[in-house]
Amino acid sequence: MTAFISNERRARLIEGVHAAGREVMAVYKQDFSVETKEDQSPLTEADMAAHHSLVALLENLTPGVPVLSEESAEVPFATRQSWERYWLIDPLDGTKEFINKNGEFTLNVALVENGVPVFGIVYAPVLQTTWVGQVGGEVFKIAQGIYINIQARELPDPETAPWKVVGSRRHGAEIFEAFCSGLPTQECVSMGSSIKLCLVAEGNADLYPRLAPTSEWDTAAAQAIVTAAGGEVLNAETLEPLRCNQQESVLNPYFIVCGQRDPRWEEALKKVTGS
Repeated sequence: MTAFISNERRARLIEGVHAAGREVMAVYKQDFSVETKEDQSPLTEADMAAHHSLVALLENLTPGVPVLSEESAEVPFATRQSWERYWLIDPLDGTKEFINKNGEFTLNVALVENGVPVFGIVYAPVLQTTWVGQVGGEVFKIAQGIYINIQARELPDPETAPWKVVGSRRHGAEIFEAFCSGLPTQECVSMGSSIKLCLVAEGNADLYPRLAPTSEWDTAAAQAIVTAAGGEVLNAETLEPLRCNQQESVLNPYFIVCGQRDPRWEEALKKVTGS
């Protein structure tokens, strides 16, 4: 457990993320323009407002700790590999959900130590829900101002209750369906952004297979929360925990989020990944 996040610092971080969320919501409630980045992903003024707000928060609260944001200039691996501790943020995860105004977008803030996400905040402003987790420490969600301790659940007996599997609303539908077809009785739900990982952390889903591209800032904050809640975020081929900042690329391998390991879903995963 990192002693770096005191209760006071955690409270200020939550407050600052909520403030950035208010800036996002101010844009969400009006007409806004959408640009296209070089990688063809969308960008709105809300992405940039949250980026500036969160970077300022972190630089003020923890001066000297590097901040890597999806919307910041690219930092070469030659520089990043010397970072033992840094902040990794996605100012607006689920920009397409934001544009479609379905509420399924989040602000993600992670603290990474030696490649491992150890603390995370995921805030869904439309849902008025915040998930917070510190590996080896507390993990909870704040829903409409009420603090609730959370924990990943044990897999239910599929003979009596279906496994709950969450998947992306927009990516990898075919391989997701193939994976689900190899499971015992299950119930599948589509959802946007890092909320999917948080559903596993709070015991409202059992599995989230991500068999399509993502980047480290999409997952690090929620990975810390899942880990703190007793679950795991695992490379889909090796079943080793995901790590950050291990190479030039910030792309993740395909992965699966689980509350509990089980040979039945591991076998289904092998079939669709060919591992």
